[in-house]
Amino acid sequence: MADTNYSFSEGFILMGVSDHPQLEIIFFIVILFSYLLTLLGNSTIILLSCLDARLHTPMYFFLSNLSSLDLAFTTSSVPQMLINLWGPDKTISYGGCVTQLYVFLWLGATECILLVVMAFDRYVAVCRPLHYTTIMNPRLCWLLAAIAWLGGLSNSVIQSTFTLQLPLCGHRRVDSFLCEVPAMIKLACGDTSLNEAVLNGVCTFFTAVPLSIILISYCYIAQAVLKIRSAEGQRKAFNTCLSHLVVVLLFYGSAIYGYLLPAKTSSQDQGKFISLFYSVITPMVNPLIYTLRNKEVKGALRRLLGKGRELG
Repeated sequence: MADTNYSFSEGFILMGVSDHPQLEIIFFIVILFSYLLTLLGNSTIILLSCLDARLHTPMYFFLSNLSSLDLAFTTSSVPQMLINLWGPDKTISYGGCVTQLYVFLWLGATECILLVVMAFDRYVAVCRPLHYTTIMNPRLCWLLAAIAWLGGLSNSVIQSTFTLQLPLCGHRRVDSFLCEVPAMIKLACGDTSLNEAVLNGVCTFFTAVPLSIILISYCYIAQAVLKIRSAEGQRKAFNTCLSHLVVVLLFYGSAIYGYLLPAKTSSQDQGKFISLFYSVITPMVNPLIYTLRNKEVKGALRRLLGKGRELG
């Protein structure tokens, strides 16, 4: 109880790269730039998906969900990172750390499920094109999105609460950029073998299993694409699916590395930079990946800018 009261009153210290202070300004600039691009890119996708009638399709409904998630995902951690990198104060309140722990895990798990849902949407679009609008009806789309958000929330409530029961013995230095489950397990002073086993089991369910499902679905998608006689049809299907597959590999690859390695034995610096990758870099590149190879999004952006010039 004394340990809990101490942690509650004093909060935690997010170490980040404080052992290399000369790097802090570099990290501050890179993270700030990435965050601004994340805000701009994901807000643009949400805006286009809402305003352009041609993008009122299941694919862009799920893409706008992903963009909303990425905005919240980065905002749950990046502002605190920037505050800690800018000045000498590296502290975060106990309440702030707990909130970040719950929200970050909630949104991360939600993205794991949402990417499977998006792969299912692409599978139906390519492999069952004549039944696409019937299968991917608005009711099913909303149901799948709700399952993703609520599934992620359930995981966070269970796993974060379980992690917060660990004894800290007055330890306050979190050797990471943010409060997340692996970093909190490393902070604990008691036996964490059960927590690590639960973490590995849950993360296998939310990362390795979905990734396997997605890769299997893309094998079927690849077979279907090769059967398309039109070269233009093949190219369009390939570009759309490739964008999603790149996002999947970036996110799941970094999440599996960060969460499935043993919490006590993985390299401290590697863990910190991997968490930085999936919390800052991946949400930034998602809109770029989806828009650079997507004529529909670029066309919608041109139409929106054209209307803006006409009104101006």
